[in-house]
Amino acid sequence: MAKKLPSVDALMIGFGWTGAIMAQELTDAGLNVLALERGAWADTSREFATTFAQDELRYFWRHDLFQTTAHDTQTIRNDASQVALPMRKLGSYLPGTNVGGAGVHWNGQTWRFLPSDFLARSHNLQRYGADALPDTMTIQDWSITYDDLEPHYDRFERLCGISGKAGNLKGQIQPGGNPFEGPRANEYPNPPMAMSYPPTLFAEAAAGLGFHPFPQPSANMSQAYTNPLGVRLEACTYCGFCEKFACGNYSKASAQTTILPVLMKKHNFKLRTECEVTKINLDSSGKRAVSVTYVDAQGEEYEQPADLIVLCSYILNNVRLMLLSGIGAPYDPQTGQGVIGRNYAYQITSSVNLFFDDKILNPFIGAGAHGMLVDEWNGDNFDHTGLGFIGGGFVGVVQTGARPIETHPVPDGTPAWGGAFKKAVAANYLKSMSIATHGAVMSHRGNYLDLDPTYRDVYGRPLLRMTFDYTDNEHRMSDYLTDRATDIAKAMKAREIKVNKRKGSWDVVPYQTTHNTGGAIMGSDPTTSAVNRYLQSWDVSNLFVMGASAFPQNPGYNPTGTVAALAYHSAAAITQRYLKAPGALA
Repeated sequence: MAKKLPSVDALMIGFGWTGAIMAQELTDAGLNVLALERGAWADTSREFATTFAQDELRYFWRHDLFQTTAHDTQTIRNDASQVALPMRKLGSYLPGTNVGGAGVHWNGQTWRFLPSDFLARSHNLQRYGADALPDTMTIQDWSITYDDLEPHYDRFERLCGISGKAGNLKGQIQPGGNPFEGPRANEYPNPPMAMSYPPTLFAEAAAGLGFHPFPQPSANMSQAYTNPLGVRLEACTYCGFCEKFACGNYSKASAQTTILPVLMKKHNFKLRTECEVTKINLDSSGKRAVSVTYVDAQGEEYEQPADLIVLCSYILNNVRLMLLSGIGAPYDPQTGQGVIGRNYAYQITSSVNLFFDDKILNPFIGAGAHGMLVDEWNGDNFDHTGLGFIGGGFVGVVQTGARPIETHPVPDGTPAWGGAFKKAVAANYLKSMSIATHGAVMSHRGNYLDLDPTYRDVYGRPLLRMTFDYTDNEHRMSDYLTDRATDIAKAMKAREIKVNKRKGSWDVVPYQTTHNTGGAIMGSDPTTSAVNRYLQSWDVSNLFVMGASAFPQNPGYNPTGTVAALAYHSAAAITQRYLKAPGALA
């Protein structure tokens, strides 16, 4: 039997970006806060020191920073006619582990979604009519607007010291920024990063074609910065070990480098690591969460009561824990009824490789969010009439660093191994670059999450089952973006261009992005959403669910900036309204 512990005011399940943000806000409001993290403690100075942080074999290929599939995994299938099988080795996406979660190994690409992204259904219906949305497409409005989130985007950007250039400052378009972004109240807290040669070449070619290149908004510091909590970050060294790696230079914003130095000193905050929550326990009415059950590193089981519970783990665990705890009706793809597991979405990417004879590009110089982009074909920034799809994405060169084991660009026709392959890698490594596309995925009736009927974890709980594939909408949109990237590539006058379009079904094996979304989506109708606009469960009023699980569909941008803004928006509702009158927030 689980040992019952003294109650706390607020309990965080998971301790990455959203757990740290919520704990900081709730402790500031005077609550006694406890965070339970299933991974271990991870601190920059000890675990990510520069003497070993740039170890490609350890951290990327052996997955030292990532969730281990032996401990937790999902079963995967493309459609309901297939038998789902466990993912035995991480591939398409890389959930993080330990304190800080995926915020430790993220690139730092920090976007605000477009105003039209939050009105995906109503905006597209109004502009293109009902025929533009197939019957199987289940996109929804978010029940929140860009204007609602703008001050919370600003808070996160200042916390992280985001490097960038405003494109729309209080409604005035600014030279050098993204002219398509929503209006912002303030300039970025830091100037853009200095650009290396490949992004510079891309920007010159894009501008020559009449487009509007701008620097990638980056949580990699362009200069030393002290955030509003008094925590200092240092200038990026462009070492190239950022994407999929921790930063030992204190140059990339993470929970460890922005919040924890302050939060961990507070008398009203406690963190317990290596404690895995197995269930959220409800009272007899099923309308209130009273505690969680968790297992510690010694295998001992505990019950932790709390007045307020905030689910802050990764999207896949958020959805699974709600299903295991009986919170909300599970989604049924046959009837379209139910909400938990509904509207799972992902991201779709492609690329164009360029090979030169006359340019030395130094691709090993890089950072996670160091690049130049164009946004002409993102969201609804362009007319989709007659194109056969909705949505879009950005196109550009983000020079993350050509790590030597991972990176071996070769032209078409090169053997996959042997002496000719090695010779081609040596000849092209310094003279090649890539233009990437990063596109939206709309939600569809047949893409969802549920509990697997066959496979179970070490505690006897069903694994999460993922049913997902790209649809015609995503393929047409990605092909369109790839064609636009190819247009820019041709203007760069490379010796050779290699176009890599997305083909066939989604494949779980090659890495793509860790931008899984949906499954516990937000909305204004409890019959089609799991949480309200404050991320409060419709069914259990003292449970709030953070993260990209709230996204009704996935826009073209990286999700972290919006995940954080939603957390700040939710924290404001809790501290200013919920604590004064606990219950459902209208």
